[in-house]
Amino acid sequence: MNCRLCGGRTKKVLNQKILNKYIISYFLCEECDLLQTEEPYWLEEAYSKPIDNSDTGLLVRNICLSIRSSIVFTFLYNHKGKFLDYAGGYGVLTRLMRDMGLDFYWNDPYADNLFSIGFEMDQDGKYEAITSFESFEHFVNPCDDFEKMISKSKNVLITTTLRQECAVPDKDWWYYGKDHGQHVSFYSPKTLKFLADKYDLNIYTDGLYFSLFTKKKINRLTAKVLLNKLGIFLFPIVLLKNKSRTISDRETLTE
Repeated sequence: MNCRLCGGRTKKVLNQKILNKYIISYFLCEECDLLQTEEPYWLEEAYSKPIDNSDTGLLVRNICLSIRSSIVFTFLYNHKGKFLDYAGGYGVLTRLMRDMGLDFYWNDPYADNLFSIGFEMDQDGKYEAITSFESFEHFVNPCDDFEKMISKSKNVLITTTLRQECAVPDKDWWYYGKDHGQHVSFYSPKTLKFLADKYDLNIYTDGLYFSLFTKKKINRLTAKVLLNKLGIFLFPIVLLKNKSRTISDRETLTE
């Protein structure tokens, strides 16, 4: 099969069972290094619930990511601008970011906005930057979704667990998501670099999980500090620079 990201040649590297019933194949692209499933015919069943029951880390992950992303946006961009959480699930991150003082909005066509009602994406709007956390591994055709993002902003902060370059994790790798079947695309730093080059963007990553696509040229040391977990020591500055929107949002919604 041809790669769903770059159209390049792929080779079959793995077979395994997902959803306790389907034996599927995985293919590695020889051009962009994307590891991907065969055409995912099982997704309707996999998404019978948008958030999988086994995702017990949903809340703690959003708390941690709200802190780390607020640092990136406060130090690198106009922290008074508007921001968007793309594929934002139930709206937890959007609510947390607004509580931290950033003007965040929500978008997700496959989930209900439970926690940030009233702060949905403006369809015609532009944003200072976008977050898209734990979504890239769900994209069947990554370029399609990425193009939707960069039509809103050329600054996109993502999380997805990265593979080592040209490596195929063994069958026990937890990120395959065999129990829920929702993960269909798996990236390495080489894959992200290919995607950035394709759209004339710079890419900065911690090499493990946290990555930033941006038009802005950033000093590599600065990027390393801000994208690394240790960067959380800067969080008190975020709280000083940004006034929480918790109360003002309540007043706006109850007027």
